[in-house]
Amino acid sequence: MLSMYVPIVGLFALAAAFALFSVTVAPYVGPRRYNRAKLAAYECGIEPADQPLVGGRFPVKYYLTAMLFIVFDIEIVFLYPWAVANDALGVFGLVEMVVFIGTVFIAYAYVWRRGGLDWD
Repeated sequence: MLSMYVPIVGLFALAAAFALFSVTVAPYVGPRRYNRAKLAAYECGIEPADQPLVGGRFPVKYYLTAMLFIVFDIEIVFLYPWAVANDALGVFGLVEMVVFIGTVFIAYAYVWRRGGLDWD
C-alpha cells in the first residue's frame, strides 16, 4: 500500500535536492561584476527619487485593494471545478452555483458602493 507513494516522495526529494543545490551553488557560479547601475533600484527606466510616503507608510487602500483582488480571484477559482463537473451535478449544482455567484456579486456591489474600488 505504501509503495504507491514512493514516486511522490521521490519527486519531493528530487525537488528539495534541486532547490538546495541551486541555492548553495549560485553564489559560486554566478557573475561577480557589480557596478553602481546594477545595484541601484530599477523603476522602469526612471531614476529613483526619494519620495517619502505619507507618514512613512503605504495607504490602507493599497492593502484593501490587494486583499479584494485575492478574495475575488480565489472565488473565481472555485468556478473551475464546477465547470468540469457541471453535467454530473445537474440542477442542484446549477442552483448552488447561482447562489455562489449571487453572493460574489453582492459582495462586489457592496465594495463598489462603499468606494473600495476607487483609487483616488
